[in-house]
Amino acid sequence: MTASIKASTKAYETWLGAALGGDLVEADLAEKHDKMRQGPFPFLRATYWRWADTVLEVCPDLATAPPVLAIGDTHVENFGCWRDAEGRLVWGANDFDDAAVMPWPLDIVRLAASALLARGDQQSGSRELCQAILAGYAAGLADPRPFILERDHKWLRKAVVLPERERAAYWAKFAGPPSEPIPPRFRQALRAALPDPDGAFDTFPRTAGVGSLGRPRFVARAEWRGGPILREVKAMVVSAWVLRHGGDPTIRVADIAGGRFRAVDPHYQVADGLAVRRLSPNSRKIEARESLETLISVEMLTAMGHEIAVCQDGDRAVVAAHLDGLPPDWLHDRAKAAAGRVEGDWRDFRG
Repeated sequence: MTASIKASTKAYETWLGAALGGDLVEADLAEKHDKMRQGPFPFLRATYWRWADTVLEVCPDLATAPPVLAIGDTHVENFGCWRDAEGRLVWGANDFDDAAVMPWPLDIVRLAASALLARGDQQSGSRELCQAILAGYAAGLADPRPFILERDHKWLRKAVVLPERERAAYWAKFAGPPSEPIPPRFRQALRAALPDPDGAFDTFPRTAGVGSLGRPRFVARAEWRGGPILREVKAMVVSAWVLRHGGDPTIRVADIAGGRFRAVDPHYQVADGLAVRRLSPNSRKIEARESLETLISVEMLTAMGHEIAVCQDGDRAVVAAHLDGLPPDWLHDRAKAAAGRVEGDWRDFRG
């Protein structure tokens, strides 16, 4: 029998503290708990370990679906933009912290459940949203290619490019005073990621995201050749899916982030339990507070479904054949059931 949500939360955070070897950020855990109480959607974002515990109870028939290396913690805010090695603006999934081998449908069930929860209405139009995700996923299986925004996808480019005022505000978020010294391994990772590793740079802790709260995260800030640059480092741990279901305990983030069909971010590196990335107005996560209407539109959810298919690594022909054999309403039914379970856990956690 699955433990209560409060017992599950305590058990996971105890494990997390041990896995981080004393680097657990207690203040960030308190903030995570506050966000978990705010509503079912932030609760979903904060509790991938709980999803791993319960999703096959809610959707037991999906347990035997063909396995792939999957994103795991998919949701409508797990997408962003970056520049690839050719300098092109790219949009796609940008958080693979819980990547693991699992049944292929779970990524899109979680995406669909997150859209229903973010919208706050699981009735009107919910089938249309699920159909959009499925259509995008099928198209991505058939023709896996990244979303390059330099020439095509004008609507998507308009959705992710920040206007001048917001670009200035972005840099202002990182303009505070430097912090006390940060742990040496984090500083060394940041130094190695800078274009001039011998140059001066400031560091400070950063609180960001929801699901990763509790893990240490630091930013390096420097001036280089006439302008500001930022790098972020974040501690990584084994996927919560592996904790619950077993399998390869290797951190698979780099494998899926560098997938063969992706236009990868050359500044995104994972090694020695740390993930390092560039931060800028063109290298960032897209959040619902910017435009929830756009984020859960049919067009965006179609693109998200496509991107999931691009990212997953498995036998595409086997997955496509399995998808073709599923009943028409399978995603809608399972997304609603999964969203209902999340809402129940949220109510129990909120008390």
